[in-house]
Amino acid sequence: MSAIAELRHFDAEDDALLFEQIAQDIQEKGFSINPCALPAALTESLYQQVVHMHHAEFEAAGIGRANEHNLNEFVRRDEICWINGDSAAGQQWLQWTSALQTYLNRRLFLGLFSFESHFAIYGKQDFYKRHRDAFAGESNRVLSVVAYLNHQWAHQDGGELVLYKDDHDMEGSRVLPTFGTVAVFLSEEFPHEVLPANRERISIAGWFRVNGSHHELVDPPR
Repeated sequence: MSAIAELRHFDAEDDALLFEQIAQDIQEKGFSINPCALPAALTESLYQQVVHMHHAEFEAAGIGRANEHNLNEFVRRDEICWINGDSAAGQQWLQWTSALQTYLNRRLFLGLFSFESHFAIYGKQDFYKRHRDAFAGESNRVLSVVAYLNHQWAHQDGGELVLYKDDHDMEGSRVLPTFGTVAVFLSEEFPHEVLPANRERISIAGWFRVNGSHHELVDPPR
């Protein structure tokens, strides 16, 4: 077996172990936190893409969808750029998430139909206040995925994702945005927020969706 073939075989085995851990966690508690679990080569490729992108490729992030979309700096202050697979790193990311989607559909019968994701850059002291990625009863975003692209991130840098178990939880579980860490959680179930950081913070936010199309209404990912 060639060195490349061995590497691919090893990566596939690692992915299978991670995907199974995510599936078990989602089944048992609805969320999965996996420090430094995204393949290192993929994480570095995504990081290199972001840092070499022109600032004009990013836009101020808003809240809501379609006609209800608006900017609100009181709620969030990050800048985003959607990932559409027009770069090698973007293609690799979409292939990896497609493999995760296939695994979770086979393992948990979630009926995940499509995926959307974007890079997110939080400047110093930027934040995203407590919110849900989907509202109860709206069958659009089912599973949220967050991946972090920050080298040598320390606790004093802040910028944690805080994942709350319900609306009454005031403490939550904190996720440090370290390089390659992956968080996956049910979009309707878990309120969450991004705390201000003391340095620039880079991540990917993504959502697996079910097919919300009906009659003559087409429900695209975004």
